[in-house]
Amino acid sequence: MKIAQPKPFTFEAGPRAVLLLHGFTGNSADTRMLGRYLQKKGYTSHAPHMKGHGVPPEELVQSGPEDWWEDVQAAYNHLKELGYEEIAVGGLSLGGVYSLKLGYTVPVKGIFTMCSPMIAQDEEKLRTGVAEYARKYKKHEQKSEEEIETEMKAFDGTQMETIRKLIEMNKEVRKNIDTIYAPTFVAQGSKDDVIDKRSAEIIYEAVETDQKHLKWYEESGHVITLDKERDQLHEDIYEFLEELDWSE
Repeated sequence: MKIAQPKPFTFEAGPRAVLLLHGFTGNSADTRMLGRYLQKKGYTSHAPHMKGHGVPPEELVQSGPEDWWEDVQAAYNHLKELGYEEIAVGGLSLGGVYSLKLGYTVPVKGIFTMCSPMIAQDEEKLRTGVAEYARKYKKHEQKSEEEIETEMKAFDGTQMETIRKLIEMNKEVRKNIDTIYAPTFVAQGSKDDVIDKRSAEIIYEAVETDQKHLKWYEESGHVITLDKERDQLHEDIYEFLEELDWSE
C-alpha cells in the first residue's frame, strides 16, 4: 500500500527567512509546527527533504552525507533564488549538524541546533535505530508480518556504509565549528536517549561568537520539536531570531 508522506514546505511571510532541516530518518514533519509558528510571527521558512528521507528505507541507505549536504545547499540557494537575502538556519539532530556546517560555509544570519550530535555515535546503536525506522515504515505501509520479516532480512546490514559515512561527517563538522561566528542557539532535551547530551555543551563552547545561548528542556527527549515543551521551544527560537541583526 502506497502511503502519503509529508512534503517539503515553504511558508512565506516576511523578508526574514529561516531554513529548517530535519533529522536522520526524519522528514519535514519534524519542523512543520515550528515553520507554521514562525510564519505567524512574520518569518518565511523553508524545509526540504534530504535524499532518501520521506521515502522507503531502501532508498535511504542508497544515499549518504554528501547527497544530503548537496540538498542542504540547494535549499539555501532556493531561498536565495526566491529573493531572500538574509537567512537563518536551524535543524533537529542531523539537521542541526548541517546547520553548523552551513554556518562555516556560507553567510547565515544565525544558527540554532536542536539535540544535535557532536560526539561519535555508536555504530550498532545507529544500525538498530535505522532498522527500527525501516520496520515502522513497513508497518505503516500495512504490509503483512511475513512480508515485513522477508524485507527486513534483506535490508539488515545495508545501512552500515551510510552510517559510517554519517559518523565521519559529524567528526568533520566538530573539527570546524570553532570557525563559526554567527549567533548560535543550542537547544537540548534532558531526556534525550539517542545522542550523547554533552554534545550541546561542545557546540556552545566551541562556536566563536559572543552571542550564544544554551538551553536545556527538562521534559523533552530527542525529537524535541514534537515533544512536551515544543511551544516553549518555538518561543525561544523566535526570541533568538528577534535578537539577530536583520537589515529589515
